[in-house]
Amino acid sequence: MKQSFWKTVLAVIVGTLIASILCSLLCLMFLSGLGATAPSGNVNKPGLLKLDLGAVQITEQKTETFDFSGKRAESVRTIGLLDAVNAIDIAAADPNVKHIYLKTDGNLTGISRCEELRDALARFRQSGKGVIAYIEAPSTGSYYVASVADKIYMGRYLGANITLNGVGGRMIFLSDLLDRFGVRMQLIRHGKYKSAGEMFVRNSASPENREQNERMVNSIWETLSGAIAASRGISTERLNAAIDNLELCLPEDFLAAGLVDELVDRDGLQRKMAALAVKEDIKDVNFISFQSYVDAKCLPNLKSRKQIAVVYAEGDIIDGSAIGSVGSDDFVKMIETVRADSAVKAVVLRVNSPGGSVSASEKIQEQIDLLRAVKPVIASYGEYAASGGYWISNGCDHIFSNATTLTGSIGVFGMIPDFSKTAREVLHVGVETVGSNKHTDMFSLMRPFDKDEYRYFERSIEGIYERFTKLVAEGRDMSVERVDELGQGRVWTGSDALEAGLVDEIGTLTDALHYAAVAAGDSEMGNWLVTAYPAPLTMMENVMASIGQQKETEEGVFIRRLRENARPQIIARMPFEFRF
Repeated sequence: MKQSFWKTVLAVIVGTLIASILCSLLCLMFLSGLGATAPSGNVNKPGLLKLDLGAVQITEQKTETFDFSGKRAESVRTIGLLDAVNAIDIAAADPNVKHIYLKTDGNLTGISRCEELRDALARFRQSGKGVIAYIEAPSTGSYYVASVADKIYMGRYLGANITLNGVGGRMIFLSDLLDRFGVRMQLIRHGKYKSAGEMFVRNSASPENREQNERMVNSIWETLSGAIAASRGISTERLNAAIDNLELCLPEDFLAAGLVDELVDRDGLQRKMAALAVKEDIKDVNFISFQSYVDAKCLPNLKSRKQIAVVYAEGDIIDGSAIGSVGSDDFVKMIETVRADSAVKAVVLRVNSPGGSVSASEKIQEQIDLLRAVKPVIASYGEYAASGGYWISNGCDHIFSNATTLTGSIGVFGMIPDFSKTAREVLHVGVETVGSNKHTDMFSLMRPFDKDEYRYFERSIEGIYERFTKLVAEGRDMSVERVDELGQGRVWTGSDALEAGLVDEIGTLTDALHYAAVAAGDSEMGNWLVTAYPAPLTMMENVMASIGQQKETEEGVFIRRLRENARPQIIARMPFEFRF
């Protein structure tokens, strides 16, 4: 017995050692497979800070993992938005940074993050230093960021993929496809604008859905086009005419329209960069990579005993636990930890979520209320803070939103599929159910609801909508009637939400941090340690997640959403994803 026990212990120890050695070798293999990287420049020598948005990706929180899609593993890093903005602000006061060299082609950053990044670049210019941009194939988003620069140079190259054509999105409807397979989706909702389920029950947009989509697109474009026109000294009418008349086809067109300052080839650009750095040759220019600058300069103030917690609510809100989503169980525990930490004096709730589970949103909202009872909680909205995302945050002490944020969507829907026709006419399968009570099989998915069952489910939807509107009425100091007028599932941009009273101020994550510092009694940000919750995943955690993940195509996303809706559930979620 004892001999067997010690054999087991020895086997565990040996197995652990082998696993540790293999893990170390695996990491060394990864690191050796990273390949040579371009010189990063010296952050402590005078030079140009190079921000290439095609080479670095700005995300809500920084991440680091490996890409296994190529012949060898390659390190993939993203820069957190707060670090990116802080780095630009630090550079404004850094005597070694003379100018920022900005490349925006291939920009992978979302609209609202672009808005915050552009604001930081504008502050950099206000310090008396210059931003020089170079573009070859501008999209609407990449040009929007580039337009903040003092000078915009454009390549002379023909055949580039120029897509500066405004802001848009597409709505896909699956009703006809589902009919072919005999699937009937039973949609029950409160809110004429609550369109998340329309794709399953219609073959075109409802008038209300089209109305809100058109207003959102136009509102976002008003923000972008207004900023572009102001920076370039042209009217928005002239900008819109150039886009609507398809005048922006060749580099010469951009020059003629006043959207760039000069067309240059590679040698010409290098001469300008050398002159900007006061060097005779491009080889003598110290180009400081943005990633290196972030790593060197954006360091936490570990000496401070006072903390502001930035709590990230990013992704779909779901019940339970999850990586990459807002799992209610994990989030509740995290809020409890923040509330109990006496070093945390204020909290910024950074919301970047289109919503999700009602029950999960309710659990999180209750914890936010408990947190607010002991500490200031300031909301900051990213790309989305809609439906469930608005549910959990509308009661915060102050709400900052980007102008392009999609928020509101105060509405609820539920959807139950009926596969009886699919089984009978497509699969030729007979299905019979038995049950102890009259409505035992109402969620069997093998028959439609009867009138009583429909009213039963509708009562649940109505009750949740009533709860939602009361929460918003209390959080925003409005009447329930006014909330209902603004609700009905309607999605608002941040700029429109400000006018409607759903948010308090148009501002960035940095603005929210400053507000939180003041609310906590010390306006000097240098006296604070800013701590992220949840902490970014370690490299190994991301590696393991990457191994287990498979990228979804857009069609795969719709199939997944259909599968997710193939069960009884009540959802507070926003469906929109705009591109620019």
